[in-house]
Amino acid sequence: MTTVLCVPQWQGSASSKARGLSAGARRAAELVPADAVVTVPVREADGDKTAGIRAYDVLVENQRLTRTALVGIDDRVITIGGDCAVDIPPIDAAHARYGNALTVLWIDAHPDVYSPQTLPSGAFHGMVVRALLGDGPAGLTPEQPLAPHQVIIAGERAGDVSEHEYLARTGLRRYGVDDLERVLDGLRGPVYVHIDLDVLEPTAFGSTCYPEPNGVRPQRLIDLVAQVEDMVGAAITEHAPSSDDVDPGEAEIIRRLGTALTR
Repeated sequence: MTTVLCVPQWQGSASSKARGLSAGARRAAELVPADAVVTVPVREADGDKTAGIRAYDVLVENQRLTRTALVGIDDRVITIGGDCAVDIPPIDAAHARYGNALTVLWIDAHPDVYSPQTLPSGAFHGMVVRALLGDGPAGLTPEQPLAPHQVIIAGERAGDVSEHEYLARTGLRRYGVDDLERVLDGLRGPVYVHIDLDVLEPTAFGSTCYPEPNGVRPQRLIDLVAQVEDMVGAAITEHAPSSDDVDPGEAEIIRRLGTALTR
């Protein structure tokens, strides 16, 4: 049994297209095959910037609402965002269940290891991996953080100097686009797969807030995901359509990714 958890949160992003993440989440949730869909009633307010975090109060409340929704779900969960920050409660729940055996495969053009001190915009979706490791703001950081050896970053090609210094200091494993398939070497379950759609080549999938050139072709990503063994949860995030018109090609990519995640 699989449940899609739709979290249409946009406040973690500082992009001018951020509000489109809400519609993108709802649209993507309809494309992923599942036995049930649960939509978290996230707040719509802009929120206040606190301690260097944009919309801090809203993000804390949305995490609480997401954790509440998860309590009532016994199935395998596929989380659909919204910005990348929506994935903290589901990953935290998987960590509570599987302990240090859990591996998080974070597939993203960006490593998401900024801090409030290194990201002036305060966009929390750029700090999510760092928060999962316990180095994040109160209220948005799991009580039981992941250890660095539990996280693998894949498809990254846009991190800045401060992020790469953090990756080196913590020893996080990182693979770019050229060596993407190396993430499968020795990868064993339980595995949680996070997909930020900006990992894709933007000429093939452009409806994201922060598209980066020279990305992963959709079929390559689908094939990679299909080879992950013992996948216990997953997420698709950062779909930001710019209009109400559905791009059939992009919709088909999301549908096929969802099928690979729920196989």
